[in-house]
Amino acid sequence: MAGLHELRFTEEKPLLRGQDTELEHSDTFHSAVDTDWKEHDIETPYGLLHVVIRGSPKGNRPAILTYHDVGLNHKLCFNTFFNFEDMQEITKHFVVCHVDAPGQQAGASQFPQGYQFPSMDQLAAMLPSVVQHFGFKYVIGIGVGAGAYVLAKFALIFPDLVEGLVLMNIDPNGKGWIDWAATKLSGLTSSLPDTVLSHLFSQEELVSNTELVQSYRQQIGSVVNQYNLQLFWNMYNSRRDLDINRPGTVPNAKTLRCPVMLVVGDNAPAEDGVVECNSKLDPINTTFLKMADSGGLPQVTQPGKLTEAFKYFLQGMGYIAYLKDRRLSGGAVPSASMTRLARSRTASLTSASSVDGNHPRACTHSESSEAMGQINHTMEVSC
Repeated sequence: MAGLHELRFTEEKPLLRGQDTELEHSDTFHSAVDTDWKEHDIETPYGLLHVVIRGSPKGNRPAILTYHDVGLNHKLCFNTFFNFEDMQEITKHFVVCHVDAPGQQAGASQFPQGYQFPSMDQLAAMLPSVVQHFGFKYVIGIGVGAGAYVLAKFALIFPDLVEGLVLMNIDPNGKGWIDWAATKLSGLTSSLPDTVLSHLFSQEELVSNTELVQSYRQQIGSVVNQYNLQLFWNMYNSRRDLDINRPGTVPNAKTLRCPVMLVVGDNAPAEDGVVECNSKLDPINTTFLKMADSGGLPQVTQPGKLTEAFKYFLQGMGYIAYLKDRRLSGGAVPSASMTRLARSRTASLTSASSVDGNHPRACTHSESSEAMGQINHTMEVSC
């Protein structure tokens, strides 16, 4: 395929039934370092947002801001990924901010009858209040499913606030009448947790990966307020198409201006939507990562692969992680040193100079041209 580069990661075994016994317990989704996180309820034009944050803004570095999928909250969606050892080596050099959609956090009060849940556009319009509250200059967004849609909409409305996006399982299309009717019928014949599970997991996963699915069924049914979840679910299924088109395909095409990494598992129910989203983005700054053996929740089943891809993504934007590969050294990963490079979104990975420090940019094992290519091409990655 012309203009595409292939990137292969060292294979890691997928999460198999019985392999990760931690997922059988509810405390799996609670970080061992929860004391490092601070909770905030932030006033926005469309109501309160529950946010948890670790660290403080560091110079000109962006904050990492996450938004979870429908049916989940920040813990259910991201704790496995952000608690992964190599990911912690990266994120300790950034302030990390997890956003919970209204009423979706653990212990949230139930919304009153007649409450109007914010639209998807309004959910995106709530995020500048978070950025302003903490004094972020810009953010790198990591979103899954509904959260990916919200962050993409946020980047379209407020492009100057977004440095980059990692969008997992994004569907840029609104629901058609047939899809809407199928969703309504499913809601009549299935419980809400089961309906949400069919959004999160493929049919193959629902049948074969029973322990993982059962764990999430229990958590969705017990941790997230069901009335509030139904409101979020209804609003997500009422979304409109993202107003994006690849530059040059239509007059005055609008698309995401920042670097984007699209991620989807090879068995994910969102696979077709992510492929279509890729076709609508600018190939100059888009990476398409299709992950083998990861299913609908790659950040849960393959956190190691996703961490490695995220490290490459940061390097492509000019943030370099001096991390020693444990597979090469046989030892623990030493402290990372994140250095911000010249702010250029079209420069190759092998050239740039530091603006946050005096370290010249060296071409390391993990950022070699053989491994990464250059960022001014779309990369379809199969790993």
